Amino acid sequence: MFESLKKKFSKTSEKLEEELIEEAQAEDNLQEESGSRFSFFSFGKKDKADEEAEDENLLPESVEAEEVGDEPASDEKEEKSHFWSRNKDKDNDEDDSEEEKSRFWSRSKKDSEDISADGEAKGGIFSFVREKTIQEKHVEDILFELEMELLQADVAMEVATEVVESVKENLVGKKIKRSNDITEYTFYALRDAVEEIISIPGKSMTEMIEEKKAQGEPLVVMFVGINGTGKTTTIGKLANYYLKKGYTPVIAASDTFRAGAIEQVTHHADNVGVKIIKHKKGSDPAAVAFDAVEHARAQRKELVLIDTAGRMQTNTNLMDEMKKIKRVSKPDLVIFVGDAITGNDATEQARKFNEAIDIDGVILTKADADSKGGSSLSIGYVIKKPIMFLGVGQGYDDIMEYDSQWMLNQLFSEDEEVAVSDED
Repeated sequence: MFESLKKKFSKTSEKLEEELIEEAQAEDNLQEESGSRFSFFSFGKKDKADEEAEDENLLPESVEAEEVGDEPASDEKEEKSHFWSRNKDKDNDEDDSEEEKSRFWSRSKKDSEDISADGEAKGGIFSFVREKTIQEKHVEDILFELEMELLQADVAMEVATEVVESVKENLVGKKIKRSNDITEYTFYALRDAVEEIISIPGKSMTEMIEEKKAQGEPLVVMFVGINGTGKTTTIGKLANYYLKKGYTPVIAASDTFRAGAIEQVTHHADNVGVKIIKHKKGSDPAAVAFDAVEHARAQRKELVLIDTAGRMQTNTNLMDEMKKIKRVSKPDLVIFVGDAITGNDATEQARKFNEAIDIDGVILTKADADSKGGSSLSIGYVIKKPIMFLGVGQGYDDIMEYDSQWMLNQLFSEDEEVAVSDED
């Protein structure tokens, strides 16, 4: 998702690079001018001060000679001697001053020769800039490009704002020495910001199964979401996943409203080889969930997976029915199943379900087909709940526990070709 931004950052940083070079040259020229003026005036002040000090040193000797009444001839001789000696010292001082000036202008000439007309120094394009501090005005274009890219990728507005602010905070005040530092710092500041966004802490389902097993109880998991997100298929995948880990799951067919729903979940249960608890169509879905939990307790099974009717978050009656299932079955986890390729829609659905029933985690289906990555980046951060699993294909084995590092690598991958899955 973000790898293409690196090229955009590189182009944008060329303009920034030119601005920084111009600023550095202006500062360097200012330092040269102020340095030359300071040196010139300091030489003049030093010469005048030396003369005044020497005149003051002569005055006491002359006065003392008159007071003691020494012979005038001797005094005149001594004064002449001192006069010639003083002028000789003054000549030496002037020679030293000229030598110092000569060295100063030689240094200035050498420094100016080190910097070429196009701003390049002998050590490289930024070597004449010891350290340049990035200011907010320097990164305005880069941050704008980033925000637009995030919004176009269906990232939620609040998440896009958070990422941009984090990148700005990491960049502004940073000291750079090379021209390509700008692009690199921006890209890795973005990577760090995204990593923090997608890393929502939480226990894994496997850890929770073990905790409940130690208590002699099954882990009860209730699945919610709208139709068409792959919820029922995901339940079949999870049953297969934990069956292969050595656990014994049971599925509750609590979607008793939709035509064919019981048959569909039964098909998945039969394919992976797990028990299904079901009643006839139109029966109380809460009663089905209750029976499945009791069956698991009686048979010492470790996991209960409750399928519920897909419903829009705006359907009040169906949402109330879902709350009833939760009250009766008392699930340890309520998991929202969302379609990754729907982007902001999945995020908004998760927000509504969380407000209505307080979900505990998220499973994103069709994550392998999500080239934009908007929902993957947004959904956990918006509802402050962890992503627990990702659907990455059509087969029963195509599910993986969520790994933020894996997701980070996917978001920043250069390969944008993805397979389209067909989960139901």
